[in-house]
Amino acid sequence: MQYEASTVDEYIDMIPEDRKGPISKLRQIILDNLPKGFEEGINYKMIGYYVPHSIYPAGYHCDTSLPLPFMSLASQKNFIAVYHAGVYAKPELYDWFVSEYPKHCKYKLDMGKSCIRFKRIEDIPYELIGELASKLTAEEWVALYEKNVKR
Repeated sequence: MQYEASTVDEYIDMIPEDRKGPISKLRQIILDNLPKGFEEGINYKMIGYYVPHSIYPAGYHCDTSLPLPFMSLASQKNFIAVYHAGVYAKPELYDWFVSEYPKHCKYKLDMGKSCIRFKRIEDIPYELIGELASKLTAEEWVALYEKNVKR
């Protein structure tokens, strides 16, 4: 589902009532753990965490007017999603997350390349998402992005 919000607070106001608490808690966990250099805002109609143009002027290669995306948080039709570009771009980070997940959740991991889906809101591993958010600095993310994309 896509919401036409221009601010994070507007986005949260628009989502279903049963999602507001978990999305707000995930947002706070991410903000509490995200290294300096990232900013929060609406990006791709989701709550986004990105490297701003002030740090990485080149922006996102698909649309250079956009800042370099890193993480996103979204209320989708049947689940809450956390998107993390680092788990897609850095195999060691992916392996770490996959091995840690069962220690925090009783249900099977539902994950795409960078999308972690939570269909059971009561089983969101908030602390693990916080730890994941802390694993890459903005500078490390830019270097990894350039290594993988700007060849």
